[in-house]
Amino acid sequence: MFTPHLLVVATGTSVQFPNEDPFFHNVFSLFNGKRFDLGLYESGTTRSVRFDREGVSYIFCNIHPEMGAVILALSTPYYGISGESGTVSIHNVPPGSYRLNVWSESGQPVDKTMAERIVQVTSQPLRLDDITLQATADALANHKNKFGEEYKPNQETRY
Repeated sequence: MFTPHLLVVATGTSVQFPNEDPFFHNVFSLFNGKRFDLGLYESGTTRSVRFDREGVSYIFCNIHPEMGAVILALSTPYYGISGESGTVSIHNVPPGSYRLNVWSESGQPVDKTMAERIVQVTSQPLRLDDITLQATADALANHKNKFGEEYKPNQETRY
């Protein structure tokens, strides 16, 4: 598995992908955030990727279909990750006008105008209205391999 499952980084950050397992991995992403293929690499080695543009990257292993993670590269230091209750807090945001964007791995906003809008931050606490999400297909659950093909069922990988 990838740890953590969700990682938020500043645009331009390099992320390391260490292989701490006793077998080979092949980490890749074909999505809009950062497209890359680290190739096959062995236990005890590390490869890295620079996430040089903003966006969502779904990360997979071409050998192990059950491995999946998400890296979200942002060009702002102001973001929050919801807890189990769904509440999000963003602290230390200076007064000003900001664009609010809501992203969820497994849902999309019912009302897009609530999830993508300009908000005015003042010196007083700001509470936004609830933003309701509806479930969507899990991008990590039914992905294809790096060649756009289905993973072989019951594949016996020899190391």
